[in-house]
Amino acid sequence: MDYSYLNDTLIILASTVAVVFLFLRIGLPPILGYLAVGGLIGPYGLALVFDVEHIRVLAEFGVVFLLFTIGLEFSMPLLIRMRGSVLGLGGAQVLLTMALTAAVAIYFGFSIETALVLGGVVAMSSTALVIKQLSDQVELHTRHGRNTVSILLLQDLMVVPMLILVASLSGREAPTSAMTVLTAFGEGVLALVLIFAFGHWVLRPLFRAVARFRSAELFTLTVLLVVLCSAWATQQIGLSFALGAFLAGVMLSETEFRHQVESEIRPFRDVLLGLFFISVGMMLNIRLMPDIWQWVLLFLAVLMLGKLLLVMGLCRLAGWNSAVSMRTGLILAHGGEFGFAILILALDANLFSPDVAQIVIATLLFSIGLAPFILRYNGEITAFIMPAAIAMSRKKVKDQIVGKARGLNHHVIICGFGRVGQNTMKMLDDEGIHCIAIELDQERVKLADAAKQPVYYGDAASLELLNACGLSRASAVVVSMVDFNTAKKILRRIRSVDAALPVIMRARKEIHLYQLYQAEASDVVADTFDTSQMLTQEMLRRFNIHS
Repeated sequence: MDYSYLNDTLIILASTVAVVFLFLRIGLPPILGYLAVGGLIGPYGLALVFDVEHIRVLAEFGVVFLLFTIGLEFSMPLLIRMRGSVLGLGGAQVLLTMALTAAVAIYFGFSIETALVLGGVVAMSSTALVIKQLSDQVELHTRHGRNTVSILLLQDLMVVPMLILVASLSGREAPTSAMTVLTAFGEGVLALVLIFAFGHWVLRPLFRAVARFRSAELFTLTVLLVVLCSAWATQQIGLSFALGAFLAGVMLSETEFRHQVESEIRPFRDVLLGLFFISVGMMLNIRLMPDIWQWVLLFLAVLMLGKLLLVMGLCRLAGWNSAVSMRTGLILAHGGEFGFAILILALDANLFSPDVAQIVIATLLFSIGLAPFILRYNGEITAFIMPAAIAMSRKKVKDQIVGKARGLNHHVIICGFGRVGQNTMKMLDDEGIHCIAIELDQERVKLADAAKQPVYYGDAASLELLNACGLSRASAVVVSMVDFNTAKKILRRIRSVDAALPVIMRARKEIHLYQLYQAEASDVVADTFDTSQMLTQEMLRRFNIHS
């Protein structure tokens, strides 16, 4: 029996545990540990692992599961509302980045074919890194977070045309006619419609049937089957694995099983994503660095500064203020995993010389290595560079809320204006109790404003905005959002200034219910169909809230 795969697996696991433990101990992000492991044990390092291709194929499932969990965060109505920013911001970023990069490459003597491919590589940013870290930092649904996700979604969709372009430039495919392209496009649209129809009519009954058995193993197996079947279906029609996984997530986002599905898939996602970044680190030939480091530093500066300025400019043209524009630019100013996918195919087609390829690989790797720090401190960096813009942005939001909340006393502050928040406000209004709500989704805020409801844009986790809502004069706070990290952050901010104010929260998981009580929530309501009614009744009954 061949034990080579087992040997490689043991070496990877042992190295990863040791290096990631060390990196976490000194306060560095785990992704840097994964990249370091890849460079250390790969064929260009200590050469402990040679079968890079096998590892890369397995690691691609990490990106598949990542896109699936992204889909769980974005329902169809939300995606429809975001279509302008996806097509506008995302399309402009990808096309302009490709065009500018290609122009510079041609100026330095590269062929048109190589320049176009290089433009596609540079245009991509790391969906895996950005989504995970923004989610951990509770910034996914902020203004700069939404802009970032819109651009990343379009980048991911553009991967397939880029891979087709590389294949055609390599001469392995015959030139395609317009009719062939239209036919392929039509088949793709039809297939996507069928996938969504399947999700609407089959997935919910399927998961309800599975849930009746109360078997964690069967539920997990069903989730894996749905993700991989959807990924396989889109791959069969010429699209990417990752797009199919994303669509599967979108289909399940509207079901009552969304959070259970996410909790079941997270361990697979995190482990395989780590393996993906290890496989990326294995591509770097460390021995060439003494000869190419000057070019790597130059390209790194051009890549990160160029993408930062371009994204900033596009966001400003789209109407966003300087602070939001800069934070979006900082988050996207690096290379990405799909850029490596394009580069690998280009290397197979001999579109790059080995030396140039190593410069590009090193540039992308170092940009990804810097990205976690830039992501973590994007707010602080923006505040340092343009303090006036940050102050003005915060003041504009704060002043609008202060003006409306000035006359309120014994009111209720509602954090989050989704279904539960809307129903809670309606029931409190019926009781004659004044409310004010904070919401990060601008479309919801616009709809509420049109309906003359006191709902204002802002981050409810900001103590400054909570104070602007009249926190010191409020009778209670209702935290209606489902994101546990955000809810807990809001609770901590409130308790830092007021230990007695009633704070009523919702929780989807039993463990979250206990954790919120430990964090000094006044009451926690388990998430059910009538959550909003239960929140309101408990608040009126237990805390004597009155108008």
